[in-house]
Amino acid sequence: MAFPTETVYGLGADATDATALGRVFAAKARPSGHPLIVHLAFPDQLDRWSEDPSPAARRLAETFWPGPLTIVVPRRDTISPVATGGKPSVGLRVPDHPVALALLERTGRPIAAPSANRFGRVSPTTAADVAAEFLAVAAGPDLVLDGGPCRVGVESTIVEVLYGEPVLLRPGGIPAELIEEVLGCALRSATGPARASGMLSSHYAPRAEVSLVEPGNPAALAMAVAAALADGKRVAVLGLSSDLVGWRADLDPAALVLDTIDSTEQYARMLYRHLREADRADAEHIVALLPEPDGLGRAVRDRLRKAAAPRP
Repeated sequence: MAFPTETVYGLGADATDATALGRVFAAKARPSGHPLIVHLAFPDQLDRWSEDPSPAARRLAETFWPGPLTIVVPRRDTISPVATGGKPSVGLRVPDHPVALALLERTGRPIAAPSANRFGRVSPTTAADVAAEFLAVAAGPDLVLDGGPCRVGVESTIVEVLYGEPVLLRPGGIPAELIEEVLGCALRSATGPARASGMLSSHYAPRAEVSLVEPGNPAALAMAVAAALADGKRVAVLGLSSDLVGWRADLDPAALVLDTIDSTEQYARMLYRHLREADRADAEHIVALLPEPDGLGRAVRDRLRKAAAPRP
């Protein structure tokens, strides 16, 4: 079934059941080697579903669970290797949403749940998004639990705490600065092949192509819009309202400026909604003004960079 979390809606199955997990991979058309995040009902279940978690892992769980932080730890054999893409580690988190927690508590099972969308596409933040995503997919979820719009809007932060210094695999709903403060050390940036959700270069992609503009450069924004319009494309513009104020006069009126975004937190919460809105408006090109690279802005920039990457 699909169910809400504070980040995005997930497509869930029992993380100990290989057959159920196979249905998740089939519904999403997701590569079998790409691990799923496993959701737990309580922070004290860390030991039950991971093998000898490190002191750093325990400290992160005690501080940030329930919440949008996934901790990659050694996998217990009770978690199906299908959920972890055959890897010896597993990403665990406790979501901060009453519907998700009720589901996890009632089932008594760990639930593996990637975002409830087709692989590589824009993540869903409402039940209606999920229904629209799988409307024509015979292998879609049997049930969608409607818990309203997701309040964070981007996926969880993923931190690997396996060997030595902790590694940031994906920025997300918990800013890296807060994690570093708790751990008392810097997070190393991930290198090498993808080993967690959202690490591929192209991901979170709308149908429209996406180009990016750094903040503080109104001329670059106007030029990007003008170039796309000159190619005969329908153009949508996305960015913080404070950055767009005073720039609208320089934008071609043919461009669709998406709804007001008043803060970085709102940018994260509304990002996927706006990308889907641009697709529904038949936009062929989205010009996105990036937020500053701190706090939740780092996660928004990550998602937009992957949405703008060359599509496989």
